[in-house]
Amino acid sequence: MNTDVEFHIRQNYPWNKLPANVKQSLGNSQREYDKHVLLYSIRNQLRFRNNLVRHVKKDERKYYEELLKYSREHLMLYPYHLSDIMVKGLRVTPFSYYISIMEDIMNCEKSYDSLPNFTAADCLRLLGIGRNQYIDLMNQCRSSKKFFRRKSARDLLPAKPVEISVEPWWVAQTGYITEDDIRICSPAEKRAIDKMIDSGPQLAGSMEYNVVLSLYNRGYIYLDVPISDDSCISVPPLEGFVMNRVQGDYFETLLYKIFVSIDEQTTVSELANVLEIDLGLVKNAVSMYCRLGFAIKKGQVISPDQLHPSWKSAPSVNRLKSTMDPQKMLLSWEGGSPVMEAGSSATDTDTTSLEDQDTASVSSLSIPAAPTKRIAFLFDSTLTAFLMMGNLSPNLKSHAVTMFEVGKLSDETLDSFLMELEKVESTAEGEAQRYFDHALTLRNTILFLRYNKELTPDQGPDVPNIGLPLDLLRCESLLGLDPATCSRVLNKNYKLLVSMAPLSNEIRPISSCTPQHIGPAIPEVSSIWFKLYLYHVTGHGPPSLLLSKGSRLRKLPDIFQAYDRLLITSWGHDPGVVPTSNVLTMLNDALTHSAVLIQGHGMHGHGEMVHVPFPFDEEDLKGEFSYSNMCVHKALKVLRDKVDLEHQCGYVTMLNCNNRHRRRPSDADAGADSDFGTGFDANGSNESFELVAEENNGDGSKRQGTEAVSSSEDEWVPLELCFGMPLFSSELNRKVCQRIVSHKLCSKDSLQELLHSSRKLSLKVLSFVQSFQDCNQPADPDSGVSGPLSQPPAESGVPLPALNLLFKDGQLKEWSGKAPPSLHISTVQRDQPT
Repeated sequence: MNTDVEFHIRQNYPWNKLPANVKQSLGNSQREYDKHVLLYSIRNQLRFRNNLVRHVKKDERKYYEELLKYSREHLMLYPYHLSDIMVKGLRVTPFSYYISIMEDIMNCEKSYDSLPNFTAADCLRLLGIGRNQYIDLMNQCRSSKKFFRRKSARDLLPAKPVEISVEPWWVAQTGYITEDDIRICSPAEKRAIDKMIDSGPQLAGSMEYNVVLSLYNRGYIYLDVPISDDSCISVPPLEGFVMNRVQGDYFETLLYKIFVSIDEQTTVSELANVLEIDLGLVKNAVSMYCRLGFAIKKGQVISPDQLHPSWKSAPSVNRLKSTMDPQKMLLSWEGGSPVMEAGSSATDTDTTSLEDQDTASVSSLSIPAAPTKRIAFLFDSTLTAFLMMGNLSPNLKSHAVTMFEVGKLSDETLDSFLMELEKVESTAEGEAQRYFDHALTLRNTILFLRYNKELTPDQGPDVPNIGLPLDLLRCESLLGLDPATCSRVLNKNYKLLVSMAPLSNEIRPISSCTPQHIGPAIPEVSSIWFKLYLYHVTGHGPPSLLLSKGSRLRKLPDIFQAYDRLLITSWGHDPGVVPTSNVLTMLNDALTHSAVLIQGHGMHGHGEMVHVPFPFDEEDLKGEFSYSNMCVHKALKVLRDKVDLEHQCGYVTMLNCNNRHRRRPSDADAGADSDFGTGFDANGSNESFELVAEENNGDGSKRQGTEAVSSSEDEWVPLELCFGMPLFSSELNRKVCQRIVSHKLCSKDSLQELLHSSRKLSLKVLSFVQSFQDCNQPADPDSGVSGPLSQPPAESGVPLPALNLLFKDGQLKEWSGKAPPSLHISTVQRDQPT
């Protein structure tokens, strides 16, 4: 549906008030517009009254029946905001709605994964049917077909809801109750129904707990979850969330947008203003979080004198409270050991109730009452995958699910997250070591950034310097917001953004001038283009060939013939090291759907890599070049003049392709090799990379004692430069953290310099990219960067190369494939391989 048409339907424009261009897009047909109005209203589960659909569809009941049918067929969440119509008018309760959905997917023999995430979570809450229960039901259903007496799916599904968690501040309202229903009610239930009929809706907490559950289970009442304009909520680690699939309907999209934007200090009305979304929709979404138990309403929600005595033993929606230690666990970056402090519980959402603590101890104890801007640590889905896959700690998975699905782990929940990371062991076997390393380094990073007084030395004299709170944000979730909304959310809540390094090539990094960003300034800085820019400005780098999509190689270019291993980067994917022997077929397959960068990596097995952290220390810059002091390399001297490394942090990866006489690096460098060793090979498997790495490690250990280690400056070239905080190596992370403090990168002056240098770098890189986009148009820095500087939509990505580019002997130039004559390159459409 046309976005202009949607906008005018949402604003209740009748046909006669539509602009001429919108009418034209509908073929000047009012009937077509009416169809769009009805479809939009049903898809968005709009109320009949006060909306445009009432002029299109005259039968209100029939409209709601169609809406319910559409929602059920598309496996959408029950329309709780229409409960007064659905329960009272149509007598369709959430339980009966989800039973019919379950019956439909079982009869069609669909998998459990066909249920969207939030719908599956609500089914689990009301029906008690999760993945294992569904598989069991399907097995029973199929086995019954083999016998004479067949059981239908409906016979196997539960007859009544499981016991749900109800909060005392929820509101009970009467549903569709007949005289026959009243006859089978107990006296206490009759009194409760009479009170609701006579006095109107009642707080659930003011009624007997068992009576509320009993009436709800029979469908005699329904429960509203009221959210006011000034309500604030917190999101604890997710429990009971089902990770199936994302459907993309209007409400699910809204739920994910609000998930990553919500915080404990922002009221619902403020959030609606920041997101520029209708306040009623935001209230519906927040109400759904609280209903599913994914969020907790802050503040005093019901006075103790209103609470019925039977509620004192009632289970809470916040299931986390039963599993957490009642004491708040606080950790110090400097000490590294947990400090138990008496005070609020680990899941207490009212941070202002913390008692005054000794400022000499851990600074996170004295959290200020007034809302303060925070630091945001930006990560990608790779990190959440590591935390989920590693079986690192029993309760770590719920935090990892929260990081992925909510897209955010707020400062208030970091104490319990750090407790789980504390339990992770430091050693593991094989690939699992990589997961353990990331978990432990993430813990150190959080402890460093969170409430670190050394990061905020220029705090005002009237404000106590306790450092800043820290939130963890997932880049992909932020990119789900449109750029303007994302900018408003970040500016409202954060003073500084810090990215993990390296961010996956499969996502676009967040571009932000304010708040300042220690990380890639624009997406191009985290792409293949920046590698070529690096080689271009320094005149140093490994032999590299960037082939545009649709190219085809007849043979491997001569510059790579001497190499045993190549580093292959398919556009928009992470790199992988592959053997030269069987690379050609894989390259041509990849070139049919993507541009590809080919680089020489190692002449005798894998090349050797060393990560050099920056900003560089003054003492190191005065020394001589050596294996342990590479920051004085001639390429890095040139790089310091071309790129601001003084007000950013990160690392430069140096590569030695001719590693015949050198030991294999350990610790940090081994971790880096694993980053490159998990790409793809010609057979679509990474097993061969692991075998090669093992062989190299073995050979290296044998040679170590027998041959001297020499460090020739000419053997080493820069491979890549990554901005941000590395998580793959604890030693490299520790060095970067030390330099952030010693170089005062978070001071106001340094951040102001970072803002200017990031803009300059962005202009230079965009101009560089533009110059290689079209050979017929000369590069013009002024015209070339004005368009790209305004951040394009997330799906548009980084511009693809229009030319084949070769970096060799310190020069980057267009590559035709015709010189020497033995090299030929042609487009897929025109030529076939010989």
